[in-house]
Amino acid sequence: MKHPPPSRYESVIGLEVHAQMRTRSKIFCGCPNQFGAVANSQICPVCAAFPGVLPVLNREAVNMAIKTGLAIHGQLRLFSEFSRKNYFYPDLPAGYQISQYELPIVEQGHLMIDSPTDKTSKRIGITRIHMEVDAGKSLHEGILGASWVDLNRTGTPLMEIVSEPDLRSSAEAGEYLKKLRAIVRYLEVCDGNMEEGSFRCDANVSVRLRGTTTLGTRCELKNLNSIRNVMRAIDYEVERQIELVEHGEQVVQESRLWNADLNSSRSMRGKEDAHDYRYFPEPDLPPLRITPERIEAVAQTMPELPEAKSVRFQTQYQLSAYDAGVLTSSRELADYFEAVAQHTADLGHPNPKAAANWVTVELCGRLNRDNREIQHTPIPAHRLGQLLAMIQRGTLSGKMAKEIFEILFTDGGDPEQIVRQQGLQQVTDQDAIVQVIEQVLDAHPEDVGLYLAGKTKVFGFLVGQIMKASQGKANPALVNQLLQSQLLKRG
Repeated sequence: MKHPPPSRYESVIGLEVHAQMRTRSKIFCGCPNQFGAVANSQICPVCAAFPGVLPVLNREAVNMAIKTGLAIHGQLRLFSEFSRKNYFYPDLPAGYQISQYELPIVEQGHLMIDSPTDKTSKRIGITRIHMEVDAGKSLHEGILGASWVDLNRTGTPLMEIVSEPDLRSSAEAGEYLKKLRAIVRYLEVCDGNMEEGSFRCDANVSVRLRGTTTLGTRCELKNLNSIRNVMRAIDYEVERQIELVEHGEQVVQESRLWNADLNSSRSMRGKEDAHDYRYFPEPDLPPLRITPERIEAVAQTMPELPEAKSVRFQTQYQLSAYDAGVLTSSRELADYFEAVAQHTADLGHPNPKAAANWVTVELCGRLNRDNREIQHTPIPAHRLGQLLAMIQRGTLSGKMAKEIFEILFTDGGDPEQIVRQQGLQQVTDQDAIVQVIEQVLDAHPEDVGLYLAGKTKVFGFLVGQIMKASQGKANPALVNQLLQSQLLKRG
């Protein structure tokens, strides 16, 4: 599979996202819902499926599903129910999964994405969101020649968010996942951590001849623990299926396990259909009934979501769509930017565009190098706002500000105090700057002659020499202005 897919084929992709809900306790019992605890320390007779125990539905999990349904423009069912999904789970003690099947809590939603494939805004349908219980985790390392099961995850509340097969490329799948993950994080219903498994994705992929409407045989890709791996796995699967079709072979409906190290997949098992699971209504749980009043009460707790926030940032702060999109990619980053912009304005020097640039370029770039998230930044928003205000009022040049920024990032502190201690105040005294200019012009008579003869490109060289002579402290705008004046005098 070294060649790109023939252009006469198109891929058809649907994603099933499993989002672990951030409730304090599990979905049907009071055990803590917390990642990273000692193995098998967060289980009880209910989530361990002891005979005679009864599940009790977690109210907050229902509210989180309602929130998510509203955020994806879905239709909320006032009447839904749970079923038993039967097949052998080695890491689920009951031997079946409690899940919603025929009557899910949310149906017929959608998200709009900016398609990298055809450069348009595209509607991606969401078939349903249903609640279900997560399984435990089978582990095959740590004990030589043995496997073991950690049941802490058993009973964790899940939302399965199932898209329509509306995606046509791995790039579109990546954009959809980024947008969906941002939403569940804004809502604080899921932390979106793919590496820890709290936001997991299975991709259903098929190919067909471009222009046809009949769906090809699909394969399900599992073990996708990052958006990058989702995209790589889809690209691999599309090429694999096209190669089969081109050679007159059949694509077999199956689940395939992705190996990121080998950049390839292997067959895991034949893909089941719904009838293979022998669904039937869960006899230990009554149907779930919610009211319009409850939906409205939950709606009142909804935060401003990424799309609306991006539009507001473009209007309120006059930011580009790109900058607004970057800043609203996470709730924490958007909040940090607004705090910086507000503090700079409070100090009498509002400049939201400069704040956006420093947050997205300088700060995020530095955080990325250290593999940190914005919530772990060592620079409080008010300190960065203070630094930007110093640039605006001429206390610091941009170059000096970057030096102070690095000190703030590594050592912390007050930028004004650091400037005083380091002697980095920008020189704005015109007489002092003129004195430096005269010294530079006297030292470079040939370059002065070239400028006066019309070779204006030498002006930048002279500016550089002046900044060097002032150790970068001279105000660049004043240097440009006063240099022109002094050169005119020499003409």
